[in-house]
Amino acid sequence: MPWSVAIMVVLIVMIVTIGKVSKEKWRAMAAQSEEPTLPDARRPNNDEIRQLKERVAVLERVITDTHGRADLERQIEQLRDR
Repeated sequence: MPWSVAIMVVLIVMIVTIGKVSKEKWRAMAAQSEEPTLPDARRPNNDEIRQLKERVAVLERVITDTHGRADLERQIEQLRDR
């Protein structure tokens, strides 16, 4: 195989590889620039966010506090009643 043919094959492979890599790079950059949106039915409103924050706060207290079992059960029941 002559050297010129081998060089041409290597160059063709390099060009195709560079093209595919740059195409994926542009596709990834375009995907990052798009703002992810949720459908309106799935978008949480402020009330839901507030409730979730309250639940997280209670769960953090449950994990870190050493209060009695009755206090824990009362807090859990308050969350269920909402």
